[in-house]
Amino acid sequence: MIISIFNRGLLAGELVSAQSAVDFANLAKYKDDNTVIVNDRKKVDVVFMGNSITEGWVKSHPEFFSENNYTGRGISGQTSSQMLLRFQNDVVALKPRLVVVNAGTNDIAQNTGIYDQDFTFNNIKAMADIAQSNGIKVMIASVLPAAAFPWRKEITDVAQKVDALNSRLKQYAQKNKLPFIDYNAAMRDEKGGMREGLSKDGIHPTLSGYTIMEPMIKKAINTTLGKK
Repeated sequence: MIISIFNRGLLAGELVSAQSAVDFANLAKYKDDNTVIVNDRKKVDVVFMGNSITEGWVKSHPEFFSENNYTGRGISGQTSSQMLLRFQNDVVALKPRLVVVNAGTNDIAQNTGIYDQDFTFNNIKAMADIAQSNGIKVMIASVLPAAAFPWRKEITDVAQKVDALNSRLKQYAQKNKLPFIDYNAAMRDEKGGMREGLSKDGIHPTLSGYTIMEPMIKKAINTTLGKK
C-alpha cells in the first residue's frame, strides 16, 4: 500500500523505490556525506533544503555551491513532511549559519497524499522554528512557477494553489522578519507558469533558470550573513 501511494505517476528519476517506502524521509541519501562533515568539523555557511529543484541545482551548477560554501540537501520528489523528518539530520546536525527552505511543489502535486495548504505551511513553519531554536538563520524561498504537473495532469488550478501558498509564506516571513526569496515573481509567465526557456518540463529549471535564481539568493545570503 505504501509503495503504491508513492509510485503513482511520478516523473522518471523521481520514482520512489522500495527502500524509500521503508525510509520514508530517505535519511540514507545524505547519511555518509553528513557524517564526513560532522566528523571533519567542516564549517558550512548555508544548507539548501529542498526537492528535485534543489537537487538538480547542485547537479547543474555544483561550482555555485562549492565556491560559496553552500551545501545542497535536495531529494527528488519529496514533500514538506519528508523534509521535516530529515531536517535534524540534513540541516541541524551540520550546524550551518543559515538554511534556505524551498518546499511545496510536490505537496501540491500530491506526491505523498492529498494536498492541504495548512499542513504544508505548518511543515515549513516547523522547519523554520527548529532552525531558529538551534541558532540557525532562516530564509524561506517561494514555490517556483508551475501551471501543471506532467506526472499528475489531473491536478487542476496549479498556478492558483502555488500563488496561494506563496502568499501565505511571504506573509509569515514578513511577520517574523525572515527573508523571503521570490523566485516565482522573477520566473513566471502571464499565466503563472514557468517562463519559456527556463525549464524543459515547466517544473524543473534548466541552467538558464538557475542563472536567474543564483544572484537573487546569493545577494540575500550575503546580506543576512554580513558578507560583502
